[in-house]
Amino acid sequence: MILDDEKPDNYVKGRGAQFNPHNRFAKNDYVKDHEEGIDDWEEEDHKTTFIFGRSKSIVNKVESPDVGMAYSLNPYQGCEHGCSYCYARNAHEYWGFSAGLDFERKIIVKTDAPELFKKFLQKKGWDASVISLSGNTDCYQPAERKFRITRQLLEIALEYRQPIAMITKNALILRDIDLLTEMAKLNLCMVYVSINSLNEQLRQKMEPRTTTAKQRLKIVEQLSSAGVPMGVMVAPLVPGLSDHEIPSILKTIANCGAIAAGYTVVRLNGAIGGIFEDWLRKNYPDRFEKVWHMIQSCHGGNVNDSRFGERMRGDGNIAKMIRDNFKLHCRLNHLNEIKPSLDSSLFRVPKDQLSMF
Repeated sequence: MILDDEKPDNYVKGRGAQFNPHNRFAKNDYVKDHEEGIDDWEEEDHKTTFIFGRSKSIVNKVESPDVGMAYSLNPYQGCEHGCSYCYARNAHEYWGFSAGLDFERKIIVKTDAPELFKKFLQKKGWDASVISLSGNTDCYQPAERKFRITRQLLEIALEYRQPIAMITKNALILRDIDLLTEMAKLNLCMVYVSINSLNEQLRQKMEPRTTTAKQRLKIVEQLSSAGVPMGVMVAPLVPGLSDHEIPSILKTIANCGAIAAGYTVVRLNGAIGGIFEDWLRKNYPDRFEKVWHMIQSCHGGNVNDSRFGERMRGDGNIAKMIRDNFKLHCRLNHLNEIKPSLDSSLFRVPKDQLSMF
């Protein structure tokens, strides 16, 4: 591990990525070739900016068979949490940005999401399948405190009796405990919290703008006490950095009231490979080779495996050890014994909305 005062002078504190890798969809790159030049070089501002745009749709059907959701809804693209491993980084390239620093500081805010959500729910033949909030980026990331789009979406879901699954790593979700409690009474919601480590030093480096593990456990405890079924995604586990924490994490979350737990093994597809490699070299130079090779051993010698059924859990001896250890401690802590099934039978289009047709 390297201490903060030993990091390079140009290390961007509070960010997971340290540079902007090339966007594979972009034709040109804007680079600094020489320190001296006729024109002044305009350094990029590291502050977060918000970009407002209108979308054609807000609910997306998920085709992947191994992510555990049928439909996803994301009120924000990009995420200020800045997790160095985040699989959603690559999607930022479709918007014309980089998967690196751009992903963390150029946040697309879908202010029309509530309007589009209502239109989607009013579609003829909609069967009220469970919709997952945060299928891509965290719906309770810092921008939500200002824009409150997620809260509006929950209000609509409650009004329409639309079942919702959620995952977050931000304690801001406790702001909406009133709505979540009412939805839980109708069996309309389940919440997962993402906790991949209880080590605060690791969390600060790998997930620089997220809430602490202690606060995330508070989410599990408070929502569980309020009657909201709670699960935890121990994801992603990084072999050689966090996989040894499986027993302590699962015991702790069970004591806080979680009834379910899942996990993934880190995979570094697309631009994420270079971003995470750079992060790992700068923060854990003494462990880089070991951790990098352990990740590769979980993905057939690569750091990414796109095969359905294998890509989330990995294969090989290390992946098997992680899988067996996780199953064992789930069983010891009585996790996943209950499998909640949200209720789609209560769905309705409110009368005042029927007049629109």
